[in-house]
Amino acid sequence: MFCFRYTLNMPQKNILILGLVSFFTDVASEMILSIFPLFLTAVGIGKSMIGLIEGIADMTASLVKVGGGWVSDRLGKRKLLIVCGYGISNLLKPFLAMVVLWPQILFIRFVDRIGKGIRTSPRDALIADSVAADSQGAAFGFHRAMDTLGAVVGTILASGLLFVLDRYYHLDKILQFKVVFGISIIPGIIAILIAWVFIKEIKNVPSLVKGEDREKWFSVSFALFLVVVTVYELGNFSYAFFLLRAQDLGVAIFLVPMVYLVYNLIYAFTARRFGKLSDKFGRKPVLAAGYLIFVLVCLMFAFVSNALWVWILIALYGLVSAVVNTIPRAMVADYVPSEHRATAFGVYYALLGVAALPASFMVGFLWDRVGVITAFSYGAALSLIAFLLLLFLNVPAYAKKT
Repeated sequence: MFCFRYTLNMPQKNILILGLVSFFTDVASEMILSIFPLFLTAVGIGKSMIGLIEGIADMTASLVKVGGGWVSDRLGKRKLLIVCGYGISNLLKPFLAMVVLWPQILFIRFVDRIGKGIRTSPRDALIADSVAADSQGAAFGFHRAMDTLGAVVGTILASGLLFVLDRYYHLDKILQFKVVFGISIIPGIIAILIAWVFIKEIKNVPSLVKGEDREKWFSVSFALFLVVVTVYELGNFSYAFFLLRAQDLGVAIFLVPMVYLVYNLIYAFTARRFGKLSDKFGRKPVLAAGYLIFVLVCLMFAFVSNALWVWILIALYGLVSAVVNTIPRAMVADYVPSEHRATAFGVYYALLGVAALPASFMVGFLWDRVGVITAFSYGAALSLIAFLLLLFLNVPAYAKKT
């Protein structure tokens, strides 16, 4: 389904292997996350607390990515941190099947995100190290596509299992959710084994020289790029609120995972295409289009009253995610040389994490205290500001390393 236009050598095989690892990890993750907001509301957790839990989880992952990236660059090694990170997350998440209190949920999400933080920067650096500079958009797009294809499969499995558990076993809703959480450990273990056995180090990646000046890689253009993506992320609230809005507009509970499925299908089948577009025409115009579409999606979700709109808007949200989760990663790789890439990815993700907590918490707070229109308009406003900054700041359309 997804293929490369070049013959795979050993470094390039890492792209396929990392894609498979992310595929199985996301099968496991989305068996949980596609129904996680419904589980939280079923156990009596309000939208403000959901925003806080998701914000803390995202912020934790992003802050840990700095340390994971820095250690990876210091060692000149990627695999160990990648395997450890995937191991922590995939072995811990199924324990959500045993929780009874919200602090336990927060703890599991917190440690799970530590695992994500450990693995992500070394993984993205390994992707960038494994392909030529003019193919990095396609490589990151392929990885995002495989990651999201796993989310599609995980969502289908979650929905199917919920149907079977309800129709034939007549379990109560909370117990249905917990059974699905427990089963998710199977694809998680497969992901760990693939990572452990098949990922290969790139032997010519240099390690950092102690005391090397950051000015050698932290350019003004990179700093401006970070400002733009941070502003956007301040309004890029958790997917959970789109699913809750779908339910609020009248989408039946058993169809909510299907809403998430549509989102992930669009995301999976367009991520690599947007990456290739950015390789050909430049990163900046593709990213700007993504920001502008997010403005439209938020405003429409705020004001529509018919559940039929949910299916169209969630598809547009899939396009947005395909852009904003692919193009900036390729831009980081463009700006920063190999020996600093994992650290640079860590800085990038740390800023996204710092923005994630206020983004999700603010939307949940505004929804609870003011209303849904104000909550979603908040996201639209921040995305519009990021769009304008991207246009008017001196962020190169296609960032090339010197």
